[in-house]
Amino acid sequence: MSSRARVLLLNAAVGPLDYRVPHGMNARPGSIVVAPLGPRQIVGVVWEEDAFPDVESVGDNRLRNIVALVDAPPVPETLRRLIEWTADYYLAPPAAVLRMTLASMAALEGARTVIEYRATGTLPDRMTEQRTQAMERIGERQGLIRELAMIGGVSDAVIRGLIKAGAFEAMEVSVDTPFPQPDPDHAPPALSDQQRAAADSFVEAVHARDFAPFLLDGVTGSGKTEVYFEAIAAAIREGRQVLVLLPEIALTEPFLERFEKRFGTVPVNWHSGLRQSERRRAWRAIAAGEARVVVGARSALFLPYPNLGLIVVDEAHEASFKQEDGVHYHARDVAVMRGLIEKFPVVLASATPAIETRHQVELGRYREIKLPGRYGGAEMPDIAGINLLTDPPERGRWIAPPLVIAIDENMAKGDQSLLFLNRRGYAPLTLCRHCGYRFQCPNCTAWMVEHRLTRRLACHHCGHVIPSPRFCPECKEEDSLVACGPGVERIADEVKALWPQARTAIVTSDTLWSPAKVAEFVKSVEAGAVDIIIGTQLVTKGYHFPNLTLVGVIDADLGLEGGDLRASERTFQQIVQVAGRAGRGVKPGRVFIQTRMPESEVIQALIAGDVERFYAVETENRRHANAPPFGRFAAIIVSSEDADEAAQVARLIGKSAPLVEGMRVYGPAPAPLSVLRGRHRHRLLIHATRQVDIQAAIREWLGNLTWKSGTRVAVDVDPYSFM
Repeated sequence: MSSRARVLLLNAAVGPLDYRVPHGMNARPGSIVVAPLGPRQIVGVVWEEDAFPDVESVGDNRLRNIVALVDAPPVPETLRRLIEWTADYYLAPPAAVLRMTLASMAALEGARTVIEYRATGTLPDRMTEQRTQAMERIGERQGLIRELAMIGGVSDAVIRGLIKAGAFEAMEVSVDTPFPQPDPDHAPPALSDQQRAAADSFVEAVHARDFAPFLLDGVTGSGKTEVYFEAIAAAIREGRQVLVLLPEIALTEPFLERFEKRFGTVPVNWHSGLRQSERRRAWRAIAAGEARVVVGARSALFLPYPNLGLIVVDEAHEASFKQEDGVHYHARDVAVMRGLIEKFPVVLASATPAIETRHQVELGRYREIKLPGRYGGAEMPDIAGINLLTDPPERGRWIAPPLVIAIDENMAKGDQSLLFLNRRGYAPLTLCRHCGYRFQCPNCTAWMVEHRLTRRLACHHCGHVIPSPRFCPECKEEDSLVACGPGVERIADEVKALWPQARTAIVTSDTLWSPAKVAEFVKSVEAGAVDIIIGTQLVTKGYHFPNLTLVGVIDADLGLEGGDLRASERTFQQIVQVAGRAGRGVKPGRVFIQTRMPESEVIQALIAGDVERFYAVETENRRHANAPPFGRFAAIIVSSEDADEAAQVARLIGKSAPLVEGMRVYGPAPAPLSVLRGRHRHRLLIHATRQVDIQAAIREWLGNLTWKSGTRVAVDVDPYSFM
């Protein structure tokens, strides 16, 4: 047994360090340990000695002792290789990637029970504004004092005061209760011949226990979930673990219901909304191999499953699988890499696959399984365009006359309708009609968005909030503030004016902030208690409402504004997804798309329902521009609280750009969002051919430069955001 060990600590600033292994301690590669760093003790993982060849070995006489072994299963070898690959590909510190694996520090501590608190139903005699807010927001949820304070938007002291006053009671929660096991034979579905053939391909791949990437390309409502459930059942029968990645927490609720119907119990959940005790319980069960099926957001990808047999990435085209801060990884691509390293199949399921994924199919690297028809005889909806230039809404309104008539007809039939606008709040801009003052976020170059439901103006980038003002802060004029443009709340007001008797539901991340809220919404729609849904992209996927027969897209051109590489593709995907909510049962569906650009390729393809034509044109445009998947992009983002410092470092990086054949560097230039959360930002864009080792070029380039500690330089390989 070696008397020394190389340890990767959870501190991105220091890199791997060498330590002495005390006599009698078995610290093998993968072991989770506690080691000293200066005066502190930090958690880390023992790594192979030769994994980081650039790290200088320290003489035995200078080594400090590892303090302790953590009582937790070791990080598997295959996962250590994935961490190395992710750090290398996305140019991130390995410790930052490892942090996502050791994502529950509570799971590494010994406590078997914790004390949580929940409301007693008794309100204290003295109710302050803060106490009222906390009680309203927390509702029936329970958690640690810190967690309840965060949910309530108040300080820990407010929660402690409420506990003292008897408004909350203590609960001892066991954190290691085993999870119920899903039963693969609980309720097998009746599949169509087409679905059965697709399911058999996946089941075969699970049995083969080898890397096999699939694209499950099925129209909305074709039963993709039921098909990949059969692959999950096969993996469970073989005693393997399964991970299902979903792009939004809001989607987990409908998914959990479908899963429970099929397998008799819900899967293990992993997302940012979990309480500390829930995270600890889930992490321990995953690491021990006891959590058979895990459903989670992208962060679930790096957890230490010892026995993965399948990953499913549902709605695999979704941009939210790309992490935009910290480690800039794309969960879809890292999932495929994990399948390659650990030798198991990966299923990417989507009704509107990304061009990058379709390209992999063309190259023969991924196998495509198609489901071209809706399940159970349901028909695809009829799609019609409304030209807002020739058929505009009434002045001050946003719903065009043909869509108003269609909703009238739907209301008369007792059917449900959905209006889609991908813009939260009431209005994207508030200005003073007297002096022209515009409300801008003090921390970002972004307008403050009015939210009438909460009577606030909010910045959607940093979260800065102010109460809705009564007068202009510039000219002090009262009643002079005007809301410009529509958000979903404004559309909801228009719906109330046009159909006062209609029961409405607004669906955004502001209104459905927890799985419980989503469940409440789904139940009310299924019970027929909602006539018209007004929603953002949150409502475009995963929901199955048989009585929803009409979809109206308020502004189809919204996503086409700005210079985003994927703007057309994203708009197309979003509208196809939202159109797919119509007519999923026996009743036929209709979709109306309001546009000022009826001639654009995207709108033409949507109205014609010609998916192939859209992809062919868009792919050709990408090929012509040598854009992904044919070429490669990487971004360097420089940010600092000091504007001059940010500009200076950006210029330094720009001036030092290497001359590499097949690679061009554009910029630096102020980022479109030039101030974000109080930091000034500049961007450089690197465009290269596939042949260029872009990571090696950037690593060498930035490795030779230095800048002040307050300045951050982030690299985004394969960027999705150009802001």
